[in-house]
Amino acid sequence: MAHQPVIAVGELMQVLDDPDIRVVDASWYLPAANRNAEQEYRDAHIPNAVFFDIDLCCAQSDLPHMMPTPKVFADYVGKLGISDRHKIVIYDTAGLFSAARVWWMFRVFGAKEVHVLDGGFPAWQTQGGTVTSTASELNPAVFTVTTTTGAIASVDDVLSAIGTGKALILDARPTARFIGEQAEARPGVRSGHIPDSKSLPFSNLISNGHLKSTDELVGILNNVGATPESAIVTSCGSGVTAAVICLALERVGWANYSLYDGSWTEWGSRTDLPIGTGT
Repeated sequence: MAHQPVIAVGELMQVLDDPDIRVVDASWYLPAANRNAEQEYRDAHIPNAVFFDIDLCCAQSDLPHMMPTPKVFADYVGKLGISDRHKIVIYDTAGLFSAARVWWMFRVFGAKEVHVLDGGFPAWQTQGGTVTSTASELNPAVFTVTTTTGAIASVDDVLSAIGTGKALILDARPTARFIGEQAEARPGVRSGHIPDSKSLPFSNLISNGHLKSTDELVGILNNVGATPESAIVTSCGSGVTAAVICLALERVGWANYSLYDGSWTEWGSRTDLPIGTGT
């Protein structure tokens, strides 16, 4: 497999039996979806795929699914049978949603080769990929962590970017939430956005579950003021879909980005932080 952030279904089909390949079902849903991602994995998944629980592999925090410590991550994925030397392919059952978050996590912790399956499980099924309900049991592995400096943005990093030009803040939430017209689902979280941030709904980067082409992504990014030279901080509701913007940036080769892990759940919950509304 070429070193690229996304791979096609046909490419995975060709290498699925390679013992160095690890396939990961990283499906996750918001509570309002009323879906059980782990049960859906048990019902049907790509052969040899293991299930990655975003909420289980997370830091102990009042904020949802925050990044774990390197040791917690290494122990968790090691028990799944994944090492930092494996070629890792991540997918979700939505097409492209939560898989990008887990891709980003593996990248931050030093996985050498990790990809998102373009179109996810729906594309796999549509193109005739084999499906199984048999749980995968792989031998434990050792994942040696090497952390990526600057990949995670803190609330202080975001504050320092407001009005200074240090970084362009891109918000992956739907526009109605960004402008404050739609209330946040989590209790106690105010409506609005980080001042000086730009709205870039993650759905704008996707077409039928597939990440858009490089040319399309560059045009979309340019429209919100991003360039190859931009330092970019991505944000969303809880750090999941912000990673879709990171995936898009990786696809176009713009490497100077970080993800605000606390995202709007942290920012909107704190009354000491400023809020913008409207466009």
